[in-house]
Amino acid sequence: MVDRARFRDATERLLRDYRVVALVGARQVGKTTLAREIARRKQATYFDLEDPKDLARLEEPSLWSQELHGLVVLDEVQRRPEIFPVLRVLADKPRGPRFLVLGSASRELLRQSSESLAGRIAYLELPPLGSSEVGAKNTDRLWLRGGFPRSFLAQSDAKSFDWRRSFVSTFVERDAPQLGVAVAAATLRRFWSMLAHVHGQTLNYSDLARSMGVSDMTVRHYVDALEQTFMVRRLMPWHENLAKRQVKSPKLFFADTGLLHTFMDVRTLGELRAHARVGASWEGFCIEAIVRRLGVERDRCFFWATHQAAELDLLVVRGKARRGFEVKLTAAPKVTPSMRIALADLKLDSIDVIHAGEDTFPLGDRMRAVALRRIDVDIAPLR
Repeated sequence: MVDRARFRDATERLLRDYRVVALVGARQVGKTTLAREIARRKQATYFDLEDPKDLARLEEPSLWSQELHGLVVLDEVQRRPEIFPVLRVLADKPRGPRFLVLGSASRELLRQSSESLAGRIAYLELPPLGSSEVGAKNTDRLWLRGGFPRSFLAQSDAKSFDWRRSFVSTFVERDAPQLGVAVAAATLRRFWSMLAHVHGQTLNYSDLARSMGVSDMTVRHYVDALEQTFMVRRLMPWHENLAKRQVKSPKLFFADTGLLHTFMDVRTLGELRAHARVGASWEGFCIEAIVRRLGVERDRCFFWATHQAAELDLLVVRGKARRGFEVKLTAAPKVTPSMRIALADLKLDSIDVIHAGEDTFPLGDRMRAVALRRIDVDIAPLR
């Protein structure tokens, strides 16, 4: 077990302010474990919507009108979208229950909740385990195995790899259809595998479409499906009013490096370090860590690149604050011309270079090198 106190406390804070809180995240990421811990602390009523007995209980009208009080937990709520209008009615009652609903799909897929509970519901995403939860000493293990609890905590790298292969099979064959992803299992698995080769690169939908023998729109649908089920993330490009041609296509990253390494058939840290795509894997791993540490919304995170080869791996914009980040798989990063161009053209407050060494040290005016292992110490969250 890994203590996820930060997300437990955040969930409980939201439950004090909202009548309905949606805890969303990938399957097997730990939502049920966290919710059961909260339920025990709050003496809540718990319903698993994959359990026929609990589904039968929910069919009783008296349950909704009389028996429910305090905190009610509804697990895998996307299986019963017709519940959301009922929640709206109960949420409007002055002394009605509060609801913690768990979903393995993004708010875009949980449309019933946003339509029926506008102004009454708060969302919190539970991501895979992060370095602040497992400790800096386990950084390499987290990078290799990813942050799914069962993968990270497996007795060996081999057992972790086997669990992730099983997860992929179960996801494409059972979970994706249940989440409303109307893509054949073999097709989705093949496409997901192809995305491992473009992890960290700008998306070219036409190239992917030609490889799959489908249309551009179909490929966009496949990417949407994997993004809305928390398997991949798109990092959008930032545009400035500059006399330079800038990249306008998003970048794609696997949300969990453990799953990326499964498709790369990488089983050990040694194999990972020797792999041709190790730099791209490290970049995605570090970007996830930075975004989590800063505590910023995903729509405030961008990359920037010009066709003249200047680029910035991550740009975070919130209000007037502009912070830049570069990722380098080295213990001795140096200032590059690209970093100087980004600092000046984007009018950045600072650039931090996240690296694989042990120390944090200055690189120049408003630039420094920050060891990934020290990210929770040396990088302050954005307020």
